[in-house]
Amino acid sequence: MRDELLSILEKNSRIDFSQLAIMLGKSESDVLGEISKLENDGIICGYHTLINWEKTSIEKVTGLIEVKVTPMRGKGFDNMAERIYNYPEVKAVYLISGGYDLLVILEEKSLKEIASFVSEKLSTLDNILSTSTHFILKKYKDHGTIINKQEKDEREVITP
Repeated sequence: MRDELLSILEKNSRIDFSQLAIMLGKSESDVLGEISKLENDGIICGYHTLINWEKTSIEKVTGLIEVKVTPMRGKGFDNMAERIYNYPEVKAVYLISGGYDLLVILEEKSLKEIASFVSEKLSTLDNILSTSTHFILKKYKDHGTIINKQEKDEREVITP
């Protein structure tokens, strides 16, 4: 039940508990108990809403910053990741493979705000060797959800 429950909640965390119980073939109290246990065990870490900001009047720019760091003796990359994720503007930090060590994701109102964060806060931290900043120009799919799904033209093509 646990794996199926997690898969369903990952796609739709707002699903009604009675509907979830029916889908899993369990009672509502069993489902609620399992969800509570998953939350207490730190397996379910939170619930989020996916918003298509392009359809609002709110300006958002997403920056992906690759960061190369010198790992700290006895702490590896964890200490640097913690220092970075404690900034309120940081949305996510990942340890990655390849030419860089960490991937930092920011959402701000402008490119200038992201550039300012990188130059004034991130780059000035001890053990940061280099950064490379990328900007999301358009989202097609996010967290398994297709954004701005294109309507298919069902009309038959007629050629002369």
